[in-house]
Amino acid sequence: MDWTTKQVLITGADGFIGSHLTERLVSLGARVKTFVMYNSFNTWGWIDTFSSREKEALDIVCGDIRETDLLKQALKDVDIVFHLAALIAIPYSYASPSSYIKTNVEGTLNLLQTGLECGAEKIIHTSTSEVYGTAQYIPIDEKHPLQGQSPYSASKIGADMVAESFYRSFNLPVTTVRPFNTYGPRQSARAIIPTLILQMLKNKTIRVGSLHPIRDFTYVGDTVEGFIKAAETDGINGEVINIGSNQGISIGELADTLAQIVGKEITIECDEGRVRPANSEVNRLLCNNRRAKELIQWQPTVKLKEGLAKTVSWFEENQQNYKSNLYNI
Repeated sequence: MDWTTKQVLITGADGFIGSHLTERLVSLGARVKTFVMYNSFNTWGWIDTFSSREKEALDIVCGDIRETDLLKQALKDVDIVFHLAALIAIPYSYASPSSYIKTNVEGTLNLLQTGLECGAEKIIHTSTSEVYGTAQYIPIDEKHPLQGQSPYSASKIGADMVAESFYRSFNLPVTTVRPFNTYGPRQSARAIIPTLILQMLKNKTIRVGSLHPIRDFTYVGDTVEGFIKAAETDGINGEVINIGSNQGISIGELADTLAQIVGKEITIECDEGRVRPANSEVNRLLCNNRRAKELIQWQPTVKLKEGLAKTVSWFEENQQNYKSNLYNI
């Protein structure tokens, strides 16, 4: 695909994965429009850290994915939409489940309806491995049953089903990309890898929730390439595609690996406030990425220890941007 001929819209461009995707598309020469969450501070999230040249290349629209007026404006003359805007913190979904339904389900509905009206060439919708819940079999392929084990995962299942319905009902050219656990620079402190790193940089005693769950981690640069390849590939409308490494590691093993990279001996304490309700904890996620390899010729290139080292280095230089002494739900 010649990206220099494409006008793209990225919702959630101010966030972790969205900001990396924005940078990548700018580097490919696409005309990039970003839809970021409006706020009275006039901040654009991680876009604020971009170079002047990168910012100047962007058309930035501030709004709310739950409203339609600015979405219609943002989608005008757009060829490809990358839909990443969402509430994602699982602990906060226990405290405010209705906000997840309004943002993740109704917001996605607004985006799809507007995309249909505006004649978008392709929409890449972002899912999450959390929709699978605890693995009933491994590795988890796209036919695995969906289980709403948290309000967050339930809201993302709802969003995914709305996307499927628009493909089946209206032939909307939408493809669902389902990343497993993405990590890397700029990730929120509420995620496990930043939480561990930020604590290790300042303390010897590390407070975490459960150590036994197994996760499948993918470096953010690889996840972004999955989005790019999905957009570049024809004939995959209506498909769901897992993006993951097919390698699992427990949270306890992850903590030990990070301690070695940071160069500290640590003590781990269980913080009950960080433990999910028993029936809500997802105990094992392990990705079957065969369809990604076959359909979009994607596979991860960054090994876990390499990616963790890059991530530790970035957090060492940017830890002042985080409140490492606070647990962020």
